[in-house]
Amino acid sequence: MDLVKAVEQQQLKGGYKEVDIGDYVKVHLKIKEGNRERVQIFEGTVIARKGAGLSETITVRRLSYGVGVERILPVHSPKIEKIEIVRKGKVRRAKLYYLRDRVGKAAKVKEKLPTVRK
Repeated sequence: MDLVKAVEQQQLKGGYKEVDIGDYVKVHLKIKEGNRERVQIFEGTVIARKGAGLSETITVRRLSYGVGVERILPVHSPKIEKIEIVRKGKVRRAKLYYLRDRVGKAAKVKEKLPTVRK
């Protein structure tokens, strides 16, 4: 058991602890085409976060030409170059699967305003 954890520990990345449910993110993915490699950006709302350790995943949803597209991305995948947070979302639940049934303005997530400390 400890051997598995030791091997997994080497594979772990930063973990992106600051990425929460409801956040609008840009995920920079490495795409391999033939012998070339390029970075493609997938941006959307984080609607779910599952698992822990090496098997942790986030589900990112976006609308593409009026069709909802979701990608389940392993957080520690070597194909993810970086996850950039565009804006933080203000939500009150752990999974935002209800956004699948919403269209237009109803599918929007309120923005969390930054807290100012005195």
